[in-house]
Amino acid sequence: MNLIRNNPVAMYLQIADRLRTEITERTYEPSGRLPSESQIMARFNVSRVTVRLALEQLDKDGLIERRKGKGTFVAGKQVRHQIDTLRSFHESLKVQGFDAMMRIVELSAIETPQAFRSLFGAQCTLLERLHVVNDEPIALGRSILPAFMSALEPEIAEQQPTYALLKDKADANIVSAEIEIGARAVSHRITSLIGATGNAVLLVLERTSYFDNGACAERSEFFIRPERYKFVLGNRMSNF
Repeated sequence: MNLIRNNPVAMYLQIADRLRTEITERTYEPSGRLPSESQIMARFNVSRVTVRLALEQLDKDGLIERRKGKGTFVAGKQVRHQIDTLRSFHESLKVQGFDAMMRIVELSAIETPQAFRSLFGAQCTLLERLHVVNDEPIALGRSILPAFMSALEPEIAEQQPTYALLKDKADANIVSAEIEIGARAVSHRITSLIGATGNAVLLVLERTSYFDNGACAERSEFFIRPERYKFVLGNRMSNF
């Protein structure tokens, strides 16, 4: 777009109008991240001051969020999790184009909690990972896995989603999952890990997945910041 330099409408307002149109047209889907200030400067051949005035206008209009050190995003952009598709939590972030990563909080062999001994026996593996999008924590995943998963290398566990890890170690496919979604207050440890306020009520997804031989593959809980996450159900079930 070429700006009209002699237009009575200030250049920063022209830029703001163009970016507003692009936001409306969903140009910045799926992540919602706008170009950097430098990229906008180069695109319109204007000064940084002019770009910042344009972004301030969009901010006043409630169309964008400016996160220090992270960039500018469409306001209210949410992660969408398709619950009728058999897909790992991390994979659902990646397929939408988000800059998603995982950080291990704990990976250890533990005594199986009494409620899950019928699924995993006396010993199991606890894997906790922080799910991060654009350097911002959005969820904590806590998974109880079969005992043999305690041999996981931490570097691999930070790179691969749960289902891929299980398929690799067990040499078996995951074919079904039972999912429950609710909301509840959680411990201070969890809210502090994901950057939520101490009294926050979080979305909680509970998932139990099964191998093709009927054995339980994992029992997971995901504690999710609700302002950035939405669960959706399609009108047609995907094949497992």
